[in-house]
Amino acid sequence: MNLEDTLLMMPGPVPVAPRVLRAMSKPMINHRGAEFSAMYDDCCEILADVFQTKNDIFILSGSGTAAMEAAVGCTVGKDDVVVALENGKFGERFKDIAARYGKVNPLAIEWGHSFDLSEVEKKLEEGAKAITLVHNETSVGIQNPAEEIGKLAKKHDALFIMDGVTTLGGDTVKTDEWGVDIAVVGSQKCLAAPPGLSMISVSERALAAMDEKDALPYYLDLKAYKKSGDKSQTPYTPAVPLFFGLQEALHIVKEEGMEARINRHATGAKAIRAAAAAMGLEMFPQLHDDHSYYSNTVTAMKAPEGVTGNDIKKDLMAKGITIAGGQSHLSGKIFRIGSMGNVQPKDIMLTIQELEVVLKKRGVVSEIGAGIEAASEVLDTLL
Repeated sequence: MNLEDTLLMMPGPVPVAPRVLRAMSKPMINHRGAEFSAMYDDCCEILADVFQTKNDIFILSGSGTAAMEAAVGCTVGKDDVVVALENGKFGERFKDIAARYGKVNPLAIEWGHSFDLSEVEKKLEEGAKAITLVHNETSVGIQNPAEEIGKLAKKHDALFIMDGVTTLGGDTVKTDEWGVDIAVVGSQKCLAAPPGLSMISVSERALAAMDEKDALPYYLDLKAYKKSGDKSQTPYTPAVPLFFGLQEALHIVKEEGMEARINRHATGAKAIRAAAAAMGLEMFPQLHDDHSYYSNTVTAMKAPEGVTGNDIKKDLMAKGITIAGGQSHLSGKIFRIGSMGNVQPKDIMLTIQELEVVLKKRGVVSEIGAGIEAASEVLDTLL
C-alpha cells in the first residue's frame, strides 16, 4: 500500500500538514545567522503560550527521550533521590533514566491504574531531590494528576519534572500554575511536526539546582542551552529542516488557537470512547479517583475476548489505517487509537467505521452502525 494513502491514527508520529512538509524543503540557512535566530525566537514565543509559562524554553535536536534525560541528568546527582512515578511504559522510562544519574525511590503500580496521592506523599516524606511524572501515559491511555503532584512536590521541596510529551499542544497544561520545574514535549505528537525535536521549559529553581551538580551531560547540558538561548541560538548544530517544520506547525497551532485545539482533541477522544462503549469494548485504564482521567489524545481499549490487539492492528493496517498495539507485557492485550495533532473528525469517523467492520468479521459485533452513530453524535458538537 502507498504510504501516502496510509492514515496514521497512533499516538505519534502523527500526520503532518502539507505546508509543514513544504517548509522543510526550504534551502539551508546559516544556523548562526540572524534568520535562524528569528525563527528560534518565533518558535519559543509560541511555545510559551503552549506551555503556559514564563520560564526559559529551549529546543533540542533530539526526541522527547532526549529532553527527559536532559531534565534528569542536569538536576540529579549520584546521591540525590528521585521519586519516580510509574503506571505505564514511559513512567518506567523516566525511572530507568533517573537510575542512571541518582537513587530511585519508585512508586510503581499496575499499568493503567490511578496513583494514590497519599502514597505519593509518603514517598516524598522520605526525602527527594525530584519527582518525575508522565502527565499523559499513552501506553495505557490514562492522564495522571499533574496539578496535584505539583502541589505535593512544592510542599516537600522537590523539583517537579513532568513529561508533557503527549499533552502539550493538545490538552490543558499549566506549567507555571502547577509548579512544574521542568516540562518536556516532543515535536511529533500534539504539535504535529515531524519527529526529531523536543522542547523543554526550565524554571529558575531548576537552573539553580544545576549549579549544585559536579558534572552535567555534554550534549544535553541545559546550562549550555540557557547560555545560547539568551542569544537566540542553540549550543550545537540544530536540525535546521526540522526547525523549519516546527515553526510552520507552531503557526498552525497559533492560528487554530489553544482553546479550540484542546477542545478538538478532547472531543475526538470522547467520540472514540463513545464508539467503543457502543461496540461493547472496555476501556483499559482503571480510574480509582477524581484526579485521574482518560487520555484526551489516545484511547486504550482492552482486546475483546477471542481477538488480540495485534489482530485488530493488523486488520486495520490492511485497510490503510495504522493504530498502535500494547507495549511490553500488554502486547496483544490492548489496542490504542490516537487522536492527536492534525487528526480531524473525518479521520476518526473512517477509523471507527473500519474498526466496526473488522470487529464484525471477527465476530465481536453482530451489526455495523452503533459505533459510527455514537462517534458522530459527539463529533457533531464540533460543527
